[in-house]
Amino acid sequence: MAAAFAGKVALVTGAGKNIGRAIALTLARDGATVVVNGRSDAAAIEAVAQEIRDAGGKAAALLADVSQEGAVTEMAAEIARQFGGADILVCNAGLRRQTAFLDMSLAEWREILSVALDGAFILSRAFLPQMVGRGGGSIIALSGISTHVGTPNRAHVSASKSGLEGLMRALAVEFGPQGVRANCVAPGAVDTTRGASAGAMPNSLGRDQGIPQRRKASVQEIADVVRLLAGPEGGYITGQTIHVNGGAFLT
Repeated sequence: MAAAFAGKVALVTGAGKNIGRAIALTLARDGATVVVNGRSDAAAIEAVAQEIRDAGGKAAALLADVSQEGAVTEMAAEIARQFGGADILVCNAGLRRQTAFLDMSLAEWREILSVALDGAFILSRAFLPQMVGRGGGSIIALSGISTHVGTPNRAHVSASKSGLEGLMRALAVEFGPQGVRANCVAPGAVDTTRGASAGAMPNSLGRDQGIPQRRKASVQEIADVVRLLAGPEGGYITGQTIHVNGGAFLT
């Protein structure tokens, strides 16, 4: 039996560690050629790409700041040159901060939105022509529970993710006739290694006793939902936000 993603090319942003790394490895496992993207840590993304190659898959590592239009344009051109274009786009890159609202500067607000929301806009605009030209594709953006439950000190993060969900719905409607699906995955508390700038996980999200399943998700559990949405099994799912939170937020 042919692998589900044989002949498909996937770009995963923010893929040097944690959820992004798990997504890249999962898509590669099922046959996709994976472009592993990061903003500045070349060693991290190359390590993930090499892990894929060592397992018999195909991968490339490309540095690009997704908040910069020129960098994304260059990355799209390089993917077209090397692989003919992308079929799957996973917008995982994002920044986390813990800042009280009244202490939040406009510069910090814009910094957070520039990666998760502006980045998804820039990436989608760059890669949608490739997807349409290749007969369709799938865009999956990583949202989060905090935008749905309200979390102190994360107004900018919540706003960026809320906008991201709206963007995916708009793209689902506009590009559905051309064979492109667009969805969000909204994780709850996930067992990851947090960067120093992200601060501690907010109490409202990090207490296992507040989660009906009494545990955090593994990164693989998030990657598996992304894989579903990217693959043929998710062929009739578009414009949705899929919550993966162990029951901490119920729609």
